[in-house]
Amino acid sequence: MQTRTRSTLRKYFSVVRRFKWSGLFMVAAIISATAIGSLIPLWFKRFFDVLSGPGASAGGVGFVLLDILLAIAILETLRWASWRMTSVISPYFFSNVMAELAKICFAYIHRHSFSFFNNNFVGSLVKRANYFVNAFERITDKLLYNLLSILVHLMVIMIVLFQRNTIIGLAIAAWIVGFLIVNWFLAKYKLKYDIERSNAETKSTAYLADSITNNNNIKLFTGYWFELGAYSKLIDIVNRWRVFTWNLDAIFEAIQGFLIVALELGAFYLAIGLWQEGKITIGDFVLLQTYVVIIFNQIWDIGKIFRNLYTDLADAEEMTTILDTPHEIQDIPKAKPLQVTEGKIVFKNVDFYYHETRKIFSKLNLTIAPHEKVALVGPSGAGKSTVVKLLLRMHEISAGAITIDGQKINRVTQESLWQVVSLVPQDPILFHRTLMENIRYGRGDATDEQVFRAAKLAHCDEFIMEFPDKYSTYVGERGVKLSGGERQRVAIARAILRDAPILVLDEATSSLDSESEALIQDALKNLMREKTVIVIAHRLSTIMTMDRIIVVEKGKIVEEGTHNELLKKKKGIYRGLWKIQAGGFLRDVAAAEPEEAGLDEKQEKDYDEESSEE
Repeated sequence: MQTRTRSTLRKYFSVVRRFKWSGLFMVAAIISATAIGSLIPLWFKRFFDVLSGPGASAGGVGFVLLDILLAIAILETLRWASWRMTSVISPYFFSNVMAELAKICFAYIHRHSFSFFNNNFVGSLVKRANYFVNAFERITDKLLYNLLSILVHLMVIMIVLFQRNTIIGLAIAAWIVGFLIVNWFLAKYKLKYDIERSNAETKSTAYLADSITNNNNIKLFTGYWFELGAYSKLIDIVNRWRVFTWNLDAIFEAIQGFLIVALELGAFYLAIGLWQEGKITIGDFVLLQTYVVIIFNQIWDIGKIFRNLYTDLADAEEMTTILDTPHEIQDIPKAKPLQVTEGKIVFKNVDFYYHETRKIFSKLNLTIAPHEKVALVGPSGAGKSTVVKLLLRMHEISAGAITIDGQKINRVTQESLWQVVSLVPQDPILFHRTLMENIRYGRGDATDEQVFRAAKLAHCDEFIMEFPDKYSTYVGERGVKLSGGERQRVAIARAILRDAPILVLDEATSSLDSESEALIQDALKNLMREKTVIVIAHRLSTIMTMDRIIVVEKGKIVEEGTHNELLKKKKGIYRGLWKIQAGGFLRDVAAAEPEEAGLDEKQEKDYDEESSEE
């Protein structure tokens, strides 16, 4: 599997550059503290050389030893000050960089297309974004406080050892290089398995989120045991990868332990020979032992650091993949805002494929005049909703053009396109925020009074005032604390508040009871005034007053006209749909008041004839 390590690091570095001075000060402080820590053993070497030298027993070296201790105290104070400087700067640096990374993830994810969100689980996206941000702290912490510290320690140690004795310096340098190479290859070997583990964890997290979202379905369709079994299989896969990677860690640590024991014994064996030759002192033994201990601590950790570093990179790379994925639908360079003066919509020779093999529209031509009220009807899967999705640029058309007041929608900014359209969907999904915030989402700068007015027009005020917290009531995740009809009325209130020149109603009254629907129909009449309106409807009784009804079947416009005009076509599709929906009670209604059934006298006679034939 191809990794995106370089891309991840580039993205991190691009944000780090914005806070470069705090970062540089922090690096300088870490280098200073680490270098001082590596130099302090030199003074202890001198201390023991003085103690073991000639005349030490006579007591004439007391002031020399005190001077050495004073020098050590000064160095320790400088090291303490450097670490304190780091502790002051690092919170500012890390918190600001992580905040910027979180904003970048949020901004880029939300710029992806509608289809992107249809193909990715919410839980998976949240996990990827959080891992990407948190991985920066872990990665940077390892690079600065571990790897940089190790590098400085080793550099200072090697310089000192080479000055004391070239043979010891070369021997330990060779061991360090070999140890690092072994650890590098071991970490690289383990990386692919860490990525597999991370992928398995992502799948299990996504499945968990999906099951929690659909907890009602699991209960009502008795899917508990099925879901538990499916989730258990995913967790078992995660468990296998965890055990395997942890076993690799244990093997790698065993290899490291053997190499470190070899260093300790080998270094002192070599030092004994040099001491016998008079080339090193007792103080050098102290210095060597101290440095070997430092190398032990630093080098032992480096194996884990490498492996954890790659683990963190593997976690971050899942989000990097999303950040490296170009947005499916983008504004063209220097795209201009859409200017709506009339609200005329034109589909000209539009082709659209959901996939290369699934053709939806071919040469679709449709013109909606300014302020015209148009209804789209037809069987499920005919393409009604697709017309609206293409208008909102949820998908890109394959050929042709869609224009609003003569402006191609793929040549204007997407934000300006969405600003001129109010959508009331069939199943409104609300934010887990207050009712006031959800309604005001239609227009962010609206006053409280304007929100109240929109709510009253949509007949939301009636149920809102029954809540203890009124408009400050939180509606729950996706609006679950409200009924379907209440959510729909909130969506209508939001559209009323937005007051956009183009209005799209996708089964806007489907979740309402008869009494509420009658109230909402009145509100919708006010909402539709002086607007271009597109209504998607399955309940044909809600569209009888539309200026034009367009019947779509298999991606083509097969009929269009007013309600009465379409009913006159004896073998028309609309007439058939109307008969299916209204036939059960139509004759009774028509016999009493034909005009309420939408029939003139001839149409009533036709239905009587058809009924007698049946």
